[in-house]
Amino acid sequence: MALPSTIHRAVVQLSDVDRGVYETLQATLARHPSETAQRLVLRLLAYALCYEPDLSFTKGICAGDEPDLWSKEPDGRVRLWIEVGTPEPERLLKAARHAARVVLLAAAPSRFRWDAIYRDKLAGATNIQVIGVDYVFVGKLAEGLERTLSWELTISDATLYLTSAGQSVETSLEILVGGAA
Repeated sequence: MALPSTIHRAVVQLSDVDRGVYETLQATLARHPSETAQRLVLRLLAYALCYEPDLSFTKGICAGDEPDLWSKEPDGRVRLWIEVGTPEPERLLKAARHAARVVLLAAAPSRFRWDAIYRDKLAGATNIQVIGVDYVFVGKLAEGLERTLSWELTISDATLYLTSAGQSVETSLEILVGGAA
């Protein structure tokens, strides 16, 4: 018998000074039994960092041909394709042929090796942006992950400040490929 997904509910007080976005975000995330807490945290961070009104979570791990998040045009074309982790660059390049904009929130224990091998392959695509996030930072957020999350998230000068359960952490967002965050 297959294990069911775990449901996480999140409220994020978002103050993205860099983009001029100030919103209270409410999200429900289904965590597949094979998904790590770090990956769930990355998906929620990606949602906040790239927030726009029509952005939504997809089936993710369960659907290999879908990104982690996306936003679509009224006619069904993909406007924004968002991945997390360190996927194969071919996947991102294929997405870039079909979506107006592709964003990767890159974080993994081996991310720097991934950067060295694949970063140049993505640099030629004008609609791909890769944002590096410190995996230790992601790990801190994943420790003691609760089913109900309440974050206060501020982004200013490509630095992310997050307060959750009375604890404050911060990290820099590193633009690896593409324009500003």
